Amino acid sequence: MIKFLDLKKINSKFESEFKDCFNSFLNSGHYILGKQVALFETEYAAYCGTKYCIGVSSGLDALTLILEGYKLMGVFKQGDEIIVPANTYIATVLAITNAGLTPVLIEPELTTYNINAKLIKPHITPKTKAILGVHLYGAIYNVNALEQLCKDHNLVLIEDAAQAHGAVAIDGRKVGNLSHAAAFSFYPTKNLGALGDAGAITTNNTELANILFKLRNYGKETAYKNKIKGFNCRLDEVQAGFLIVKLKHLNNDNKRRQAIANLYLKGIKNSKIELPNAPSNQEHVYHLFVIRTKNRDVLKAYLDQKGIETLIHYPVPVHKQEAYKEYNKMLLPITEQIHDEVLSLPLNTALLNNEVLKVIEAVNSY
Repeated sequence: MIKFLDLKKINSKFESEFKDCFNSFLNSGHYILGKQVALFETEYAAYCGTKYCIGVSSGLDALTLILEGYKLMGVFKQGDEIIVPANTYIATVLAITNAGLTPVLIEPELTTYNINAKLIKPHITPKTKAILGVHLYGAIYNVNALEQLCKDHNLVLIEDAAQAHGAVAIDGRKVGNLSHAAAFSFYPTKNLGALGDAGAITTNNTELANILFKLRNYGKETAYKNKIKGFNCRLDEVQAGFLIVKLKHLNNDNKRRQAIANLYLKGIKNSKIELPNAPSNQEHVYHLFVIRTKNRDVLKAYLDQKGIETLIHYPVPVHKQEAYKEYNKMLLPITEQIHDEVLSLPLNTALLNNEVLKVIEAVNSY
C-alpha cells in the first residue's frame, strides 16, 4: 500500500534533533513563551523576509487574530466585508465570521484553483475592507492583480499561507511577505509541520505586530496588566523548538516536493485526467498534488484497488456546508465543479521514486 502520507516516516529523520530539543525544553523550566518561541519568531521572520513573526496556536487563530488586530486599529469594524475565494478550506471563512466580519465568496480560476482576480472588482462595495487571498495547494495566488486591486480601492491584503511555506513569487519575495499580514499553519501535514497544532503571523506593520503580541496572550502588556481584551492563542514552546529544527530543511523538502510533482507532470498521460497548472519557477511548493477528473470517485476507488491511497481536498465547498446555511443557495459552478472533481495523489518527502512511478502507472492505466 502506498500511503497518502506517513508522518512517522517523514519525521523520523529529525528524531535525534527532536529529542535534544525536547530535553533542552524540559531542562529549561520555562514552558510558555520562552526562548524557543522567540528564536523561532526571529528565524521565521528572517526566512519570510518580514520584520515580525508572531507565533500562535494554529492557522485558524493566526487568521482570526489578524482580523481582530485590524478591528482594534480601527481599520475594520463589525460587519465589514472581506473578499475570499469560495473554494478555500472552511478555516479561512471561519476566521472571518468568528471575527464578526462578512465573507464575500468569489469563484476561483479553474486552471490555478486560486481566486479569480478578474471577478473581484464588481463585488467591491463601501463595506469592503480587505481581500483575503489563499495560496491553495501550495500555489501562489495572482500577486500583482491582488496588490493592484488593494491599492486602487484602499483595501488590506491578507495571505492565507497555510499551504505554501517557502513558495517564492516571480519578484523574489517569499509567501508571508506578499501582503500586509500573512497567516501560517504548522499543522503536522504541512510543508513545515509541527508535531501538534501551531501557527504564526508575519507582517511588516509595527502597530499590528504590537497588537498581535498582546492579543495572543490575554491582551497583556506586562504581567497582570491587560491593555486590550485578548485571547489565549500562544505558540507552544516545545513545538517552536521542533519547528526550528525543521525550518533548516524546508527549502530542500520543497525541492523534493517539486521533483516528485515534475515526475507526475511528465509521466501522467491520460486524457481523462486534468493535471495542475505547472509554473516554471518556485511559485508552487506542492503541499498537495491535485488532479481533476469527471468521475473522481470511480478513479479514487480504482486507485485504492491498486494499493494507492488518495484523499479529496475538499469534497464539500464552504457554501454547501450546514454551518453556513445562509450561503447554501449561492450559485458557484466553478467552485462546485472543482470540489466534485479534485483528487489528491500521494506527494510528500518520504515518498520514493519507485512509488511515484507506481502511482503514475496506475493513473495512466485508468
